[in-house]
Amino acid sequence: MNLEKYMLPCMNKKLFGVACLGCGTQRAFILILHGDFKTAFEVFPAIYTTLLFFGFIALHFIDRSRNYHVAISSLAIVNAVMMIVSYIYKMTHL
Repeated sequence: MNLEKYMLPCMNKKLFGVACLGCGTQRAFILILHGDFKTAFEVFPAIYTTLLFFGFIALHFIDRSRNYHVAISSLAIVNAVMMIVSYIYKMTHL
């Protein structure tokens, strides 16, 4: 199945011609599904922190007996920093 034909376009890139902080997320996720972990990191370095972040959010809704707020907040900060740093690198070096 060709998942790439179902990907949503980046509206920021389409309207303004500049990539957004999340550009590459869908492509990186598809690469992970195909088992190409190195290329997924090259396309969107924050993919692994994003998946970990969403995993903890899912755990928060599944397991109500534990408090995941600190982990979720910490991962949100780490993910935001990863996205900003990779965006700056992409805009200055590519």
